[in-house]
Amino acid sequence: QVQLVESGGGLVQPGGSLRLSCVASGFPFRIVAMSWFRQIPGKERELVAAISGAGDPIKYSDSVNGRFTISRDNAKNTVYLQMDRLKPEDTAVYYCNRFVTLVSWGQGTQVTVSS
Repeated sequence: QVQLVESGGGLVQPGGSLRLSCVASGFPFRIVAMSWFRQIPGKERELVAAISGAGDPIKYSDSVNGRFTISRDNAKNTVYLQMDRLKPEDTAVYYCNRFVTLVSWGQGTQVTVSS
């Protein structure tokens, strides 16, 4: 059974940092490109970053490029999103998923950037 479990969100001041984690199960994680998305209420889910199975970043959205870093640990079936220099507009629910063929979404993790 495919499962994605995100964690690490919270409330942070502008300019601060957070590190999100996503543990995946139910598919061959180490050969699958993974991605992080985010969604603001009332808006479509947005692709934030993606990483190959080997650990090479594939893509960053223009809005996060240079501030966010995607990485993975295949031994732990985990993909990470290090978010630095956070801005209020980064406030959203963050989700992970496969990059090419989406599977069932997890519950996401809320990130709120506010002073």
